[in-house]
Amino acid sequence: MAVTVLFIFVCIAGTVGNTSGSCRGTRCPGRPIAPYTIVHPQHGSVRENPRTLTAEVFVPECTGRGCRPPLNGTEGCKGIECRLPPLSTRVKPRQGACHGDRCPTGTDSAGGRVTIVKAQDRAEHVLRDLPEHEGSPFGIQLTCDVKPGSNEVPSEDALVLQLRLAKGQEKLVEELQGQQTEIKQLQSKLAQQQSTLVAQQREILEQQQRMFEQMEQVKAQYSLLLDSVRHVSFQDVHKDLEGHLENLRPQTRSHEREAYTMHKVDMDATVMEVGRALPGCGSCHADEYCDFTGEWAHCEKCTVCPPGFFLVSQCSIHTDRMCQDRDECLEIQNLCGAQNQCLNTPGGFRCTGMSVKEAAAGMCGHAYFYNSELEECQACSECDSQTEVSPCTAMSDTVCASPSDTGLSISWSGNVSLAQGSEFPNMELHIQGNSDGSLVSSTSGQLVFHQHGLVWVDHNLALRHGCRSFVQACLRLNASEEGGRDLSGVRVEQREGKSLQSVSVSGAAAVEPGHMLSLFLKSASHHCNPDNDKVHLETSLVAPFSLLWLSHDTGAVAMTAQAVASAHFHTNYRPTFRTSSVSDPYMVSLTHDNRGVRFTEKGTVKFVLQQAVYSMGQACISEGFYLLANVNRNGSSAELTRAFKPGVHYRDTSISLSAAATVDAGDTLSFEILAPAQCNVRYFGDDSGISMLSLVWIPSAVSSSISATVSSKGLPFGAVRNKALLFRQTSPSVAQVELAGMGHQHPHRNFVFKEAGTASVALDLRLIHSCSMIKVSLHKQARQQGSPPTTVARQVGGQMPEGSEWATVALRVSFLVHNGTEVFATVDCVRGRLNQIAHNVGSSITVLWTVA
Repeated sequence: MAVTVLFIFVCIAGTVGNTSGSCRGTRCPGRPIAPYTIVHPQHGSVRENPRTLTAEVFVPECTGRGCRPPLNGTEGCKGIECRLPPLSTRVKPRQGACHGDRCPTGTDSAGGRVTIVKAQDRAEHVLRDLPEHEGSPFGIQLTCDVKPGSNEVPSEDALVLQLRLAKGQEKLVEELQGQQTEIKQLQSKLAQQQSTLVAQQREILEQQQRMFEQMEQVKAQYSLLLDSVRHVSFQDVHKDLEGHLENLRPQTRSHEREAYTMHKVDMDATVMEVGRALPGCGSCHADEYCDFTGEWAHCEKCTVCPPGFFLVSQCSIHTDRMCQDRDECLEIQNLCGAQNQCLNTPGGFRCTGMSVKEAAAGMCGHAYFYNSELEECQACSECDSQTEVSPCTAMSDTVCASPSDTGLSISWSGNVSLAQGSEFPNMELHIQGNSDGSLVSSTSGQLVFHQHGLVWVDHNLALRHGCRSFVQACLRLNASEEGGRDLSGVRVEQREGKSLQSVSVSGAAAVEPGHMLSLFLKSASHHCNPDNDKVHLETSLVAPFSLLWLSHDTGAVAMTAQAVASAHFHTNYRPTFRTSSVSDPYMVSLTHDNRGVRFTEKGTVKFVLQQAVYSMGQACISEGFYLLANVNRNGSSAELTRAFKPGVHYRDTSISLSAAATVDAGDTLSFEILAPAQCNVRYFGDDSGISMLSLVWIPSAVSSSISATVSSKGLPFGAVRNKALLFRQTSPSVAQVELAGMGHQHPHRNFVFKEAGTASVALDLRLIHSCSMIKVSLHKQARQQGSPPTTVARQVGGQMPEGSEWATVALRVSFLVHNGTEVFATVDCVRGRLNQIAHNVGSSITVLWTVA
């Protein structure tokens, strides 16, 4: 490295030494810097490279064309090829005159001249002083090829970089060689594994070949057995059957021989599957086996292991399932305690001396219940493919119900009566109806649900009472794990003379198997129990109780929200709510101010708001209250519907509104109560359900709804007896239900369903009458001409409140519809006249349709 750098310095110095004067730069005249040439003695050739320094090494023993004589003398030699004498013998030049500020101190600026020693001469001198190589002298000749315009010389950093690059390439080659070695080793291991796999595959093929040979032997043995069976005669066994099977005797003998063979040989099931089908039984189902115990082979259902038994062997094509009783006394130590003796029984066990109290405390243990009839502990049943109605308890077994195959929606209706011996403050009402094992059943006056889902409940109530203050009608949902909660409630005010009053109570909830729904009448007064003040229920109602059940597969959402109590009196009031329960808070939720309900997706909503109030003032009675439902869509609010309620003076009552409507994504539903200016009203809200908002949202893919108001044309007037009402549609048309048009036999009267499903109707009438009793009914049109219509539901109202300008009657019901079903509403005035029915506000009908 040091020698190479010295050579470059010599070449550069030689060029600089020939410059004239003090000129610097590329434009100075003189000898230009020339490129240099490297000559390798062993080849004798010359290679030009302006960026590489080369030298010729002269060996004394070299002879031939490529050898050059060394320059040993210096006399008469000029140029770079001359050798200099030793530096120690050279005459030091005399220092010349120095001019300028750069002269050293103590020198005479006018002295002798400075002689410049050329760098190439100095290099020649240094090279000559190098030691001999292996005892033989050698010389180095430097030559520079002068080319005009080429004066660039490589730097020391570039040379160092080239050396490092060469070393890096050597390391890279070593690493590549190492990786190649590893790859060869991996290839060798892979080849060994492949050879092992090939050997294993050969062994598997050999085993399969042996299995095939064994199967052939089995088939041959089976053929021999069948040939031996053909020689057996069964004529004596079937003499009684020859007369009846004359034409089928050969086939009968063949089947009997095969059946007899199976009994004697007792072939394995796998052999029978390899051979032909089981003789004598044809094809049995998956849960059946071929039974040979009778005179003829036939398919039988496989036995199901009862509770308390464990499985020994599964059911196969020719054998039944085998079960064995579990010996609990042997498996569980001290099962009955140290004082009682344990006796094993089929499906359970018996503890001597066990009392009913101990059994109720859970002495039978987990998964067992106490059978009071057998006086022993029995294993609880399991609902495999069925729905569990009620779980197993310490004193009762599990109740299972068969799954419903009805679809996505079901309707159910029944009657309501007072429970015998029930008194206030909680008077129970009994629900009576035809039990539906797949959905609900009526037990002890309560409704027991057998399916998961959502329910919408309507209860039409007409009663008389003489209780002070008010009577509250309540819907209560009792869960199996908790005490229960009130879904909704309506207050029925006290009236003079105990006149008949009609109210409707509705609610929505998510239910599970085992949940129970019950009806109650509550009163805070203790003066309702004497005989002359007892509650009287009107019995002429039709389907006073009905419900709509929706499967979770519909995607429906149920929500209940409790109204917040207002501590001040208001004229116009917008209630605020607090969420009580919601099955899917993403789809349905309260707004930021808690005054409305927001919907995330498009669908149909069925809602009811029941608000308890306390009013003071004669204007409350005469003018009454209005409850409005509004839909806010894209920043604009529109009224959906409104209901009317006569007010009271210094009394408690409730305002109720129920309807169905179509909502879009982002719509909000809100409410407002309008009261007379001279009426002081206080609004209540607590957790007893007296002021509750309930709703069910159903996706638009499986539901639809229409709304209509009472038409101004053809209004009933005078002594009206079962007069049909005409309507005017106010909502957009839908494909599933429509109001009959002019081309229909009953235009503007009948609502026609175009698809099968379940319907829920809410009808409100605001009217003026002098009838002692007014009836509002919903009928189904008979498909055969001349046949009378079928009454779906009926609500009965009494006389108008004294001092009130208007009265109201509401009817709510859910029922099943088919394609082509037509319904219409009628009004009937008993002993009186119907003066007017409001057709502008307060008289409307909404119909909700849900796919079946």
